[in-house]
Amino acid sequence: MARRRKNRTHLKGAGVAARHANDGAPKSFIIKHGQVGSSVTQLVRDLRKVMEPNTASRLKERNRNKLKDYLTMAPTLGVTHLLALTVTDVAPSLRMVRLPAGPTLSFRVERYSLMKDILKTSRSSRSMGMEYLTAPLVILASFPPPSPETPPHLPLLMKSFQSLFPPLSPNSMSLSNCRRIVLIAYNPDRGTVDFRHYVITVKPYGVSKRVRRVLEGAPKKPSANHSSGFLDLGNEKDVADFLLRKRGEPAPGSDGYESAASSASSAAGDDGDAVSLADDYVGRNNKKGQKKAVRLSEVGPRMELRLIKISEGVPGREGAVLYHEFVKKSKAEAAALKASHVAKERLRKQRREEQESNVQRKNAEKEQGSRRNQEEAASDAEADESGQEAHDEWDEDEEISEVGDSDDEHSEGSGNDDEESEDEPEERPPTKKVRIRGKR
Repeated sequence: MARRRKNRTHLKGAGVAARHANDGAPKSFIIKHGQVGSSVTQLVRDLRKVMEPNTASRLKERNRNKLKDYLTMAPTLGVTHLLALTVTDVAPSLRMVRLPAGPTLSFRVERYSLMKDILKTSRSSRSMGMEYLTAPLVILASFPPPSPETPPHLPLLMKSFQSLFPPLSPNSMSLSNCRRIVLIAYNPDRGTVDFRHYVITVKPYGVSKRVRRVLEGAPKKPSANHSSGFLDLGNEKDVADFLLRKRGEPAPGSDGYESAASSASSAAGDDGDAVSLADDYVGRNNKKGQKKAVRLSEVGPRMELRLIKISEGVPGREGAVLYHEFVKKSKAEAAALKASHVAKERLRKQRREEQESNVQRKNAEKEQGSRRNQEEAASDAEADESGQEAHDEWDEDEEISEVGDSDDEHSEGSGNDDEESEDEPEERPPTKKVRIRGKR
């Protein structure tokens, strides 16, 4: 049996092109911080759905994870934004952090609706899946233009939301990739920001809903018996009854059929909504150059945000407060606060430099000590080698005795001993008495 080749994890063709196109796109972490309920947890999942495909959709938080852990890990992974949701005593709170150096924007979530709530209230259900393969288009509405009278925090707020999503490039962007829209609208009366999420749909232009159903080839409410894309005309006597007359209701005309004026209300849009497609779009019969009506279907989530504070830096290393909704400071207090932040930053920088110098000094000492140990070990090895060589060499001045002379001396010494033994009597050891044991 041939070995199966694994190629599901490899990007080919359009996948490689899409990946290279999203290399410079901003990436985000969306997390929940602290103890939150099930609704806020679902809101986090919905926001991850909105930010796809440039977010960590399957990121799992643990109770022991701190906000500092994400701030430390995110720059290594190329993450540019961090959105943290938590629950306070007043309302849910959202913090939007620009990594790695800030600023940090703090919002209060006044009201919100989940995706499932929006889909339940909509008249037509949407299938989700293919729309989330490309990043959404961001639309900023009702923000005042830059001027001396404009509050200074509004341009920063607008740029912060704009930097969450990839920039638009009309020259290289494909029309089929424009599938979703994120609307950020500023409400000057309430001082809040409305967050909406829509899916773009393209409909035939200038035809009634019945004719549009024929062109689209799908029933309005498919049942179990009619799961295919064919229309059920079993209750109609004529196809004109389906196309021109409302089911179950008499026609406004005398002949029982709709007139051109009465059917105009059911047509898909007017001349202001019609556009000519610049390129082929997803869906049936959406070819280049055709006149179509564009519709936006809201899929959620929906939020109403109130800006509370804008501060420099990131949480844990926050700097000066650029804007606060409830706390107002005079110029002298703001200058003193800015000076204190500058002093803290200078002290932090000095400590960092000292730490780096200490680390370099210790590394140098460690390298010097290891080098000294290597030199001592090398000198000891050389001394041992020289001693071994001196022990192995012969001494030229040393007298070496021959084996023959030693034998003669030994024989002469033994002869003298024999002569001395002849003169002196031999001493013998006393004899021992033999004991015989007999049987009794």
